[in-house]
Amino acid sequence: MSSGIVVSGSHGGISSSRYVEAQPRKPWAVFLNDAGVGKNQAGIAALSRLEPYGVMVFCYSHESACIGQAQDAFECGVVRFINTSVRAHFQLGNAVGQSVFDLVRKLGGRTPHR
Repeated sequence: MSSGIVVSGSHGGISSSRYVEAQPRKPWAVFLNDAGVGKNQAGIAALSRLEPYGVMVFCYSHESACIGQAQDAFECGVVRFINTSVRAHFQLGNAVGQSVFDLVRKLGGRTPHR
C-alpha cells in the first residue's frame, strides 16, 4: 500500500532510498535532489532502487534547488531525471524539465499557502 507525495531536499542516493524502502506504507511519488549525479550515478540511485516498489521518483537538478532544503526544492526545483514508474503513470513521460511545484499539483498533492 502506498500513500502520499514526498518532496525532500536530500540527494537521490542509496541512503535516501533506504528511508523510503523502510516505510510500511511507501509514498507513491518522491522528489529528490540529483546532487550533480556523481560518480557511478550515486546521486540518482533512488531512481532504480525504488522502481520495484512502484514508487515514482523524480530527481530535480542540483542547479535549480539547494541540496538539503525541501522548501527550495518545492518552490524552485526543476526535474531532470525520472524513473520508469513515472513514464507508466499519469502520462508524465514528459516530466523532465517541469517544475516540482507543478508536478506535485498535477499529481494531486496539496500545496501550502504562499
